[in-house]
Order: sequence, then C-alpha cells, then structure tokens
Amino acid sequence: MEIRNVDDHFAVAPQMQPEDLAGLAAEGFVAVICNRPDGEEPGQPPLDDMRRAAEEAGLAFHHIPVSGGVFPPAAVAAFAAIRRGTAGKQLGYCRTGTRSITLDALANTGGLSAEARITRAKAAGYDLSALAERMDAGR
Repeated sequence: MEIRNVDDHFAVAPQMQPEDLAGLAAEGFVAVICNRPDGEEPGQPPLDDMRRAAEEAGLAFHHIPVSGGVFPPAAVAAFAAIRRGTAGKQLGYCRTGTRSITLDALANTGGLSAEARITRAKAAGYDLSALAERMDAGR
C-alpha cells in the first residue's frame, strides 16, 4: 500500500485492497474516501467489500465517485463536507490517487492559494498545474 501524505490530516493512495484498511486504522486514520465508481475496471475490489473492511477496522467510509476527469461541483462540495466534518486523519483513494488529490485541491478546505495547492500536490507526486485557472476562479 502506497500512502502519499498531503498534510498532517490528509493523504491519498492508489487503489487499495480490503486487507489494507486495518493498517490504515493502525496508522491513525479515521476515515476513507473512495473516489472510484464501483466496478470501474476488472479486478477492482467491490465497493461493498471495501466498505465492510473499513467499518470492521473502525474507519468511516465515504464514496464520492468521479470519472472521466470531470469534477462536478456536487462532488467537490461533498468531498469538502467530509474533509471539514471529520476530525482526524483521512485518506482518499482512487485508481492512482489523482482524482483524490484533485478533489482535495478543488475543495480547498485549508483556504490555500492555487499555487500552494499545486505545490502541495506536487510534493505528493501529482501535477495539478493544469487546474490552476480553475482553482484561481474558486470553482
């Protein structure tokens, strides 16, 4: 399992397996946010298996699926609500982690500038520079 810390309260990861979730709880995470549609590709663990494993590990589990590089305002708002409303470390995951870091950058729960969000994403291994204009516009 590859966890990329974004800040003290948020990390992203590529697709995990149900057996990985107990380790997240042991590392102090309290919530998981899945940003993949269920059944997006063959071999992906079913959403119900991931939810069950998270709950058995004592983690809150949230599902905000996005695909096709589209980040609807409702998905960004739902992501922001979870990030703001959850005390403790949270982890977002998708196929590669890109959708999760993008949702975090667009939600901007820390009130950071676009430049700061892009720098933070780059430090975690993701290039979000193409989103700078959208981030500056506050969309």
